[in-house]
Parts: sequence; structure tokens; C-alpha cells
Amino acid sequence: MDILGKTTPEFQDVLTPEAIAFVEQLEREFGSRRHELLQKRVERQKAFDNGAMPVFLEETASIRAGDWQVGSIPNDLQDRRVEITGPPERKMAINALNSGAKIFMADFEDSNAPSWENLIQGHLNLRDAIERKISLTTPEKKYQLNENPATLFVRPRGWHLDEKHALLDGKPISASLFDFGLFLFLNADRLLKRGTGPYFYLPKLENHLEARLWNDVFNFAQDKLGIPRGTIKVTVLIETILASFEMDEILYELREHIVALNAGRWDYIFNTIKKFSKQPGFLLPDRAQITMTVPFMRAYTELLVKTCHKRGAHAIGGMAAFIPNRKDKEVNDIALGKVREDKLRESKDGFDGTWVAHPDLVPVAKEVFDNVLKDRPHQKEKMRSEVNTTAADLVNFNIPNGQITEAGVRLNINVALQYMDAWLRGSGAVAIHNLMEDAATAEICRAQLWQWTHHPTASLSDGRKISEDLYRRFLAEEIEKIKTFYGSQTYAASRMDEAIALFDGLVTSNTFAEFLTLSAYDILD
Repeated sequence: MDILGKTTPEFQDVLTPEAIAFVEQLEREFGSRRHELLQKRVERQKAFDNGAMPVFLEETASIRAGDWQVGSIPNDLQDRRVEITGPPERKMAINALNSGAKIFMADFEDSNAPSWENLIQGHLNLRDAIERKISLTTPEKKYQLNENPATLFVRPRGWHLDEKHALLDGKPISASLFDFGLFLFLNADRLLKRGTGPYFYLPKLENHLEARLWNDVFNFAQDKLGIPRGTIKVTVLIETILASFEMDEILYELREHIVALNAGRWDYIFNTIKKFSKQPGFLLPDRAQITMTVPFMRAYTELLVKTCHKRGAHAIGGMAAFIPNRKDKEVNDIALGKVREDKLRESKDGFDGTWVAHPDLVPVAKEVFDNVLKDRPHQKEKMRSEVNTTAADLVNFNIPNGQITEAGVRLNINVALQYMDAWLRGSGAVAIHNLMEDAATAEICRAQLWQWTHHPTASLSDGRKISEDLYRRFLAEEIEKIKTFYGSQTYAASRMDEAIALFDGLVTSNTFAEFLTLSAYDILD
């Protein structure tokens, strides 16, 4: 395998010949199956474009009806009442591990711009964190780990992504296998010696066959490294609408390794728009109006809790996008109130834990779940037997009083441009307008804009048809707002011009691009 990225002496601590050989073994064994499954996504999308809708699979009915449970769950994964997520950047990792959350998910996917520097430095940071050696000194402060840091999970990139800096037979390898393989090879023994284990979050699965591929990867990798099967433990993000129809099947395929499902809400909304964007009867309103209580989101989260608890797995709630503002008490109070409301709903619904994006939100979420869980590690005894979710419920996209507003269109343009500029400059998690934006929320913005400008009946609440001309007028005006907000010096140092060209191409293209990060990755260092 050829490594095209730079290999400094420090990076060579990660990119050892043995580690590279291990990743190469994974790619040779599983690369072709990955491509076959990605092609099945393309074929299935054609059916949705022609009006098909998902259903619960007849061929797996016996799994849904069966009496089975997931495997054992380690002690350090029994209590997951608050989890914090973020990229494996050094300062952020230290703060997250020290935040008081039970879990820190180090994210190589949606909140990490996958430049070579970010990727390999991220692996170095996580190695140092596992060894309890991670620290950072700035002119203002010295950052180092507390005595009881959070338990570490790692989210590798999804099956759809390649790693362009690692070539096998002249072709880029799977980014999933690159991220997973490097971390496991470098740290499995370190983690086990500390009484924990190699724990992963799996993103963007669309069906149980994609879960089966991961399970086969785990067994192959564990056998190669000489560690018992079942040592690897995973949580799967249910962040595609197709996966919500196969939650039992995903748990079953991974039953020796899986411990939880997570309600990945932002990607779920994006994926829903993507799957049905060409159907004339499908049209969602402003992003802000697609809350967790609208019918299709409510149906999926209730089914997730019921399914997990039936199978002995944890149900982990999703991310509240609001972030605190230490300089503005009014904004801060609103954010904390919104987060508290969100976590109250999740805790009452039976979720065993939840996600936050900022250390200041850990106490809020913890207080809410403490009040429900008390001294119990989870509430898996809450079986939600009254929930009887149908296929129709999962695709009930009716949102009472939903509207597409000029403000909503403008906000989508503004947020997506700012995010894409930051992403191209190496930041994958960005605070914009008091919300924490990542690739998933940027995807919602550009996906909605694509659908609204291409939909035959999409109109603003004031009656104006959403046309490409209207979009371009708003685009020009939002660019001027951003220039003013940035200031001339910051704008000149940005990659906004590239972001604008990329974004405009995605919105106005005749075809819907599968992921914005695929084209953006081509111009990322």
C-alpha cells in the first residue's frame, strides 16, 4: 500500500509498516464487498426516485419476531447517561475527556475535516490520551487530563468515503477501514491493559448487510490480532431512514459486538431528504421546523428505544445543536433551556443516555438524566410496549403548519457557506449563529436548497416560487453579509470563494450529489 500523505518522524509512530500492512489486509479482504454494497445503494435510490417507499423486509421477519438478545456489555459501558462528541483535535479531546461526561466519542467523520494532518494527528492525540500522556500548553492555559476521564469511543468515517492518501493497486482505499484499522492496531492492547476496550461508533449504515460487513471486519481483525471475538464493542448510529426499518436486523448482525443504537437526528433528516427529494409529494419545510416531535422523527425515536430495550441494548439520544454562549446571558439561557427540554423528552421516552456537543452542556444533560435514572445505570426495563410503529408512521412527513420561508432559505445558504469555508480550512465542527454545525447539518442546508429549487411546487410562505433566479439573488446577498461579518482581512484569508463555487454547483446541478464531502474532499489538503 502506498502512502501519499507526509510521513514526519512523529507521524511514523502511527504509520508503522506493521500498521499499514494490517490496514492493507483489511482492504484486500473487504474492499470489493464495500463497493458492491455501495452499488446496491445506487440501485435502491433509483427505485425511490421512481416513487417506491421503504417497508419492513419480509425476508427478515423471523429475526424481528425472534427471541434473542445482544451479547455482553462491559462494565464501563453500562452507564452512558451523558456522552460528548467532537473531532480528535488535541485541546478539544482533553476538554471532552475532562468534561464529566461518561463517554467521549472522538469523531473522524462529520465533525472532522479529513485532511491528512487532522487524521494522523488525531490518531496521535488518541494514543496519548489512552496512555494518559496527552497535554497542551498555550499562552493562556495548560491542558491535561483529570484522574477519571471519559471512556473513549472512536467514530471512523462511513462506508461511502475513500482515503485518497492511501492507495492499494493505485486506487484509494476505504476511509472506514483506514480509520478503524489504524486505531485498532495501535491501541487494542493499550486499551485492554487499562481495563477498557476498543469501542467504536458506526456511521451512516443503510441496511443490515452493511452491518454484516462490519461484523465480518471485526471478526477478521480480532483473529489477526489474536484478541477474542466480541472484544470490539460498537454503537450504531441510526441516521438513515432505511436503517430505521432494519434496526432489529442491524442489532442481530452485530449481536456479538453491539451494545447500543444512537438516534443520529441531523443525518437522519438529511438522508430522508436525499432519499425522497425527487418525489413530487415529498417536501419538508424550514430546517428549524423539523423538530424531534414531528411525526416521522417521533416515530423513529420511539421505535429505536423499544427495539433496543427488547434486545438488551442501550438507546442513546441525539445531539442538541444549541451551544452555550459565555458572553451573552440571554443567548446562553435560551440555549440551556432548549437543551434541557430536549433531554427531558428523551429521558421520559426511555433513552438511557444522550449526546452533547460542548462541555458546558454536560451538567444540564446529566441533571436531567440523573433525575430519571437515580442510581441506576440505565432504564432498559422501560420496554415501551405501547409503541406500535408502522412503516407508514416512519414515512409520515406531514408537518402541521410547516412552511418554507425566505429567512429559512437565507439561513441555509449562510450556514452552508460558512461551514464549507471552515471545513476546507480544516475545521469540521463550527459554531455558527449559536448552533454547533457539522457536516450533517450543512448537508441538510444544501439538500433542502437543491430540492426546493428543483421541486415543481416549492414556494415561499409569501407565495413566491422558489426558482434558481430567486436562490441566486439570495446567494449574492448572503455572500455580502458574510463578507461584512468576516471583515476584509479574514475574508481574504478564507477559502470562501472555493466554498461558494462548490456550494453553488451542488445546489444548481441537475443531479443530487450523494454527499457534499465527496466533492469537497477533492480540494482538501
